[in-house]
Amino acid sequence: MSTTTRRPAEAAGTPERRFGLRALLAATALVLVAVPFGLLLFLVEDKWSPLLRADSGARDELYGYAVDHRSFVIAMRVLSTIGSTAVWLALFTAVVVWLVVRGSRRLALFTLVTVAGSAVINHVVKIAVNRARPVLPDPVAHASGLSFPSGHAQGAIVGFAVLLLVFLPWLRGSWRPMAMVAAVLVTIGIGFSRIALGVHYASDVLAGYVLGAAWVIAMTAAFNALRLERGQAKARPQEGLEPDAAAPHS
Repeated sequence: MSTTTRRPAEAAGTPERRFGLRALLAATALVLVAVPFGLLLFLVEDKWSPLLRADSGARDELYGYAVDHRSFVIAMRVLSTIGSTAVWLALFTAVVVWLVVRGSRRLALFTLVTVAGSAVINHVVKIAVNRARPVLPDPVAHASGLSFPSGHAQGAIVGFAVLLLVFLPWLRGSWRPMAMVAAVLVTIGIGFSRIALGVHYASDVLAGYVLGAAWVIAMTAAFNALRLERGQAKARPQEGLEPDAAAPHS
């Protein structure tokens, strides 16, 4: 009798069941993030009037402020440069090389695939949607290519998320929440700068954030699946993907 009542609990606690539950939770989180992107994409493609008015209003208000405030334009250009492809390419090349040298090859692969894959996805979606950039009479900045979704916004949320997932194990005490807050603020700032400079609509930036978040969730779930297959514990994102990577501090 007692043996019979114990079996369901034992079965529920098997690694296969735990992995299935985690996979389901990851898939649910991915869907919850991807749905808003799909909705945005549909509204942009359908040229939904309220969305177009909101985009135009944000563009015109910020443009009107920018043309009269040179220092504001300079600050926005600095933020935009921080989120540029050249900066991310140099930074993540160094990060991947460092991870390979120290023997963290799986983490290096995660970094490479997540960052490079995000750029490829952004390019493909841009071509598929084919949305032109905002047109202004006397622009304060110029950008080439298509508009939806914002590569800067997507790159920022993916880039800073990857940096946190890789380096959080080395941060202790108040440094960890400070790093998270700084990453969120700079990510928001980079997206805002693209609207303020008149090279993206607000919906482009929102779409970039959502698509980037969905991609990071998917890649983090895949990395955790590999950890579980190797008999390691599932990593919690708030502690980094390899919590045992850094030497313990005394």
